[in-house]
Amino acid sequence: MASNFEQCLEWLLEHEGGYVNHPKDPGGSTNKGITANAYEAWLGRGVSDEMIRNIPDDHVASIYRERYWDKIRADEIPSGPNWSMMDFAVNSGPSRSVRTVQAIVGAAADGIIGPQTLDMIEDQDPADLIDQIHDRRQTFYESLSTFDTFGRGWSRRNDETRQQALSLI
Repeated sequence: MASNFEQCLEWLLEHEGGYVNHPKDPGGSTNKGITANAYEAWLGRGVSDEMIRNIPDDHVASIYRERYWDKIRADEIPSGPNWSMMDFAVNSGPSRSVRTVQAIVGAAADGIIGPQTLDMIEDQDPADLIDQIHDRRQTFYESLSTFDTFGRGWSRRNDETRQQALSLI
């Protein structure tokens, strides 16, 4: 399958925005969706707030490709569903995104994309899979204690991701 990583990264960066350090966000200091902890893990050393504020675009792209896109094997998933899974992975963790899709397709929900899960995803109607990911993602968001603070933005992002994903089919 052809990669649509660049298009998905463009949409992802629109969703993530710039630098934030919201007191109710457990991610803490974040820029372009990359938390200080994630940047430290990727670099293999500590980072300052200034480094987060000035994170280079090539670092951002590499982190998203290595820690999210490749982790969910998005290049092997049909275009559209792979964007739904990627955005959910960035927002809630790759394992949650994968386990959600595994539950939808009837695979063992172990949070790891393997050949069986890929085959089962391939057998799904892409538009139906996108809609189901959207609905389960929304249910997850609404279960979070921080939904009152961040829910409107999460819901808007989830709706936008569904529309973008459907446009990729």
